[in-house]
Amino acid sequence: MRSKSFLLFVPVLICHLSFRPVAAQLDDPYVLSGQLNVVHVAVPFLTVAPDSRAGAMGDAGIATRPDVYSMHWNPAKFAFIDNDLGAAFSYTPWLRNLIDDINLAHLTGYMRLDSYQVLAASLTYFSLGEIIFTNMAGEYDGQFTPNEFAVDAAYSRLFSDNFSGGVAFRYIRSDLTGGAFVQGMASKAAQAFAADVSVYYRNDINFSNMPGELALGMNISNIGNKITYSDNQEAQFIPINLGIGSALTMDLDDYNSLTFALDLNKLLVPTPPVYYQDREDEDGNPVIRAGRDPNVSVPMGMLQSFYDAPGGLREELREIFYSFGMEYWYLNQFAVRAGYYHEHETKGNRKYFTTGIGLKLNVFALDVSYLVAVHRTNPLANTLRFSLAFDFEGLRRSRTG
Repeated sequence: MRSKSFLLFVPVLICHLSFRPVAAQLDDPYVLSGQLNVVHVAVPFLTVAPDSRAGAMGDAGIATRPDVYSMHWNPAKFAFIDNDLGAAFSYTPWLRNLIDDINLAHLTGYMRLDSYQVLAASLTYFSLGEIIFTNMAGEYDGQFTPNEFAVDAAYSRLFSDNFSGGVAFRYIRSDLTGGAFVQGMASKAAQAFAADVSVYYRNDINFSNMPGELALGMNISNIGNKITYSDNQEAQFIPINLGIGSALTMDLDDYNSLTFALDLNKLLVPTPPVYYQDREDEDGNPVIRAGRDPNVSVPMGMLQSFYDAPGGLREELREIFYSFGMEYWYLNQFAVRAGYYHEHETKGNRKYFTTGIGLKLNVFALDVSYLVAVHRTNPLANTLRFSLAFDFEGLRRSRTG
């Protein structure tokens, strides 16, 4: 419903247009490590898993075997991909427990240049549904469909038989208001340029007398400028993220294989500090009681994110998000997947189980995933993802065969 979209849009807009960092205003030292203190970022759609395979594995994908969706998880994996050319499309109806017209679409593809190098590109488009603007008197003042998108290009290269690296460059645009006046100020579309730096390692192993593969990966993603939606607004960090992952694949026999994957993620963004309730400096700004000033440059913010939590090391560790996934393949044609995602209660409380299936044929692969929230009130509950991948090399083989 359009009215519902508007109601959801209001808190989203407030989050993007806040003029001061959101932080707890506390005096009790006990609460410094137990109070809700979420790290806020702009364009959070960049953190949403776009594909059904990783979406079914608890959002784990940094070190899993390479596929066409590697752009989002770890561009360095493309150097190890089996085929020379591929493309895929993924669609996710988002927050359908709240709104019926928010969705995320993802289009991606890759092309191998030679045995060492691969180029890839992707487009991620996030539509927030139609909203209706009204003036102060409650009269109709137009309508708009807020949208955000990111365009990526990546280069991946093998450095050895077991190790690869990758870089990706990203243009981000977020238009939440269509230029409308918000709180008496003219708004505008926010723009950013960002980059990813990633590495990937894999090696054959024997595990309990079974052949297998161990893989490790790391991706520092969305290293880019702050963005703003108004000339008078304080610029906000985009979701710069450090992701570290591991994956163990075991070939049970000639027909069956099983993979276990674990990802750890942490936003490289300053944590909101705790302010004194009744103190202000000479400029009228609140005085920090615990933590550090979040209004710093991007490089300083990335470094500061490791030690600036007002609750100390205990709170820093709570800012690590865990993703655990399992994937079973039969004949490399049919897959069953499951996973779990964990975010601490004080950092957003996203906790959910995931499951899904995959079907791979000569020409295309179809994947579906389903999200089961731990808490029934979680707006992510019952999220479905659909992904369709095309193997152009397989298409060529089928025509010539």
